[in-house]
Amino acid sequence: SKAEMGHTCRGTINLATANITVEDSCNFIISNGGAQTYHLKASSEVERQRWVTALELAKAKAVKMLEESDDSGDESVSQTDKTELQNTLRILSSKVEDLSTCNDLIAKHGTALQRSLSELEALRLPPDSTDKIKQVNERATLFRITSNAMINACRDFMLLAQTHGKKWQKSLQQERDQRIRLEETLEQLAKQHNHLERAFRGATVLPASTPGTGGSGKDLCCPAKGDLSDEDDDNNEFFDAPEIFPMPDVMGHKRTGSNISGTSSDISLDEQYKHQVEDTKKEKRTRIPYKPNYSLNLWSIMKNCIGKELSKIPMPVNFNEPLSMLQRLTEDLEYHELLDRAARCESSLEQLCYVAAFTVSSYSTTVFRTSKPFNPLLGETFELDRLEENGYRSLCEQVSHHPPAAAHHADSKNGWTLRQEIKITSKFRGKYLSIMPLGTIHCVFHSTGNHYTWKKVTTTVHNIIVGKLWIDQSGEIEIVNHKTGDKCILKFVPYSYFSRDVARKVTGEVMDPSGKVHFVLLGTWDEKMDCYKVQLGTGDNGAEARPRAHEAEDSRVLLWKRNPLPKYAENMYYFSELALTLNAPENGTAPTDSRRRPDQRLMENGRWDEANAEKQRLEEKQRLSRKRREAEAARATEDGTPYDPYKPLWFERKKDPVTQELAHVYKGGYWESKEKQDWSLCPDIF
Repeated sequence: SKAEMGHTCRGTINLATANITVEDSCNFIISNGGAQTYHLKASSEVERQRWVTALELAKAKAVKMLEESDDSGDESVSQTDKTELQNTLRILSSKVEDLSTCNDLIAKHGTALQRSLSELEALRLPPDSTDKIKQVNERATLFRITSNAMINACRDFMLLAQTHGKKWQKSLQQERDQRIRLEETLEQLAKQHNHLERAFRGATVLPASTPGTGGSGKDLCCPAKGDLSDEDDDNNEFFDAPEIFPMPDVMGHKRTGSNISGTSSDISLDEQYKHQVEDTKKEKRTRIPYKPNYSLNLWSIMKNCIGKELSKIPMPVNFNEPLSMLQRLTEDLEYHELLDRAARCESSLEQLCYVAAFTVSSYSTTVFRTSKPFNPLLGETFELDRLEENGYRSLCEQVSHHPPAAAHHADSKNGWTLRQEIKITSKFRGKYLSIMPLGTIHCVFHSTGNHYTWKKVTTTVHNIIVGKLWIDQSGEIEIVNHKTGDKCILKFVPYSYFSRDVARKVTGEVMDPSGKVHFVLLGTWDEKMDCYKVQLGTGDNGAEARPRAHEAEDSRVLLWKRNPLPKYAENMYYFSELALTLNAPENGTAPTDSRRRPDQRLMENGRWDEANAEKQRLEEKQRLSRKRREAEAARATEDGTPYDPYKPLWFERKKDPVTQELAHVYKGGYWESKEKQDWSLCPDIF
């Protein structure tokens, strides 16, 4: 009970995001992806199953409640809201007074009616009319009894409302006061933490170079992961999570002619774009302008975001990296050679091992990437044509704005097709941020017709307010081959302070339709994945064979290993080699392509103030377009005329025959339009 919380409760786990895993016959584990893990033991297997079932049901209920609360929203109480609340209370009070007046009138008129009927009964009237009067009198009595009951109920309601109204008002005021105190305490704590970090850095980093000199370019341009140049200790403004802003002091030393920077404000964006296209067409770029060290009072923004859907909060570009969500989605193809290898496999079980490694590889870029990508505008697209170099080409389109959803389609001449529609939902919980991608990913191999599907796991960003930001992946992925029935279960083990296991561990089992394990997968989502063939003897089953598979080192096959990050990646948002090329300007792309997005381009070039102003302009333009569509829909409804709702340009919504889900599938036409350079159908979004 709430009364026991203070002295009995040893911590809480939000069931909506909890992971419940069974360890053995009596033990099970509940964890929330890192901060808290409970190991629980039941007296018997039956008892354990009862608990697990009850918790799973409660989790389903919690998830449902969370979705409902998401829809309702939880905006902070502004001055306008307070005025509205006071007006509502005033109207309610006047209505209660009206009710009280009606109460008195009913009593008064009821007594008068009763008296008139009694006088009427005393008069000498014909016998048949006396019966009629009695009947009316009985009805009047019944009406009076009912009215009295209603009056009493209203009186009770009024007393209850008055008593509890004061109590609720007091409770609400206490909650407000408590929230203000908590905000002040947290801000103070964050300031102290930041001050200590700077003091520590000053003690350890500064002696390396003489004060007043720039120091050697090598020392300062290659700081330790997440280091920040020393700041003035007298500055009392709170800059949260300094690791978001890694940047060398001597930024100017590194901005050489080869760096595709557009910092000169007297050159127009169009001219820069043309100039950059000429450079990047020759060879793929290997660097971008270094990230500037701009200060921002993050707490002033973040304290109003707790519990909200992040896509609905206008954020300055200071939180971003200069790539859109469509480009981040395309980064899934960084290790496309795993799918090329899978397409050449003769055994479907071996093929599944490579598909599993591919799903894990898509998380390898996230380990240091703590900044958020730009939310794409509705109708925004991103193409990546690597047909000559790598044999594939890819197209993404933002198909919905609320909820944000992007559709992706990639085709390879090496024998595979990948498609997905991902809706990103995120929740900021004060201490951590949960990012939950919803939607199914499909991979089809042309020669065999093997059709695989899987979903993504939850990503958690920890230490949002205080401390060093770090990212964790947790949950399970089930990869299913719908043609053969083969299956692979991948488990992303959440980080635990007390665990002796290697951090970011991923384990997996590849099994045939009967459930027999043929391969065991082991590795980490940020480094590599190994595969072990399970040696089955007579009478063996998968569970008995698993330990032997780990011992049989000769059966180990390295499926995937992460590519090293480029030199000075810590100054370039920790971008991988592929990520550095994604926003490079290219000729012939659609006018809706993310590379042409002006706020993103300005941000990449280090002009963040201009980028913020441009971002506001684009968002306002998108809002006006949405209002115009809504007005047209309302007008069409009134007139009874047909109205076409918004439809994506290159994708169409269809029911998937395999998963039975409604999803956006590529309908064709993009590459043909690019060949003709006919973009007449593209909307003007930038």
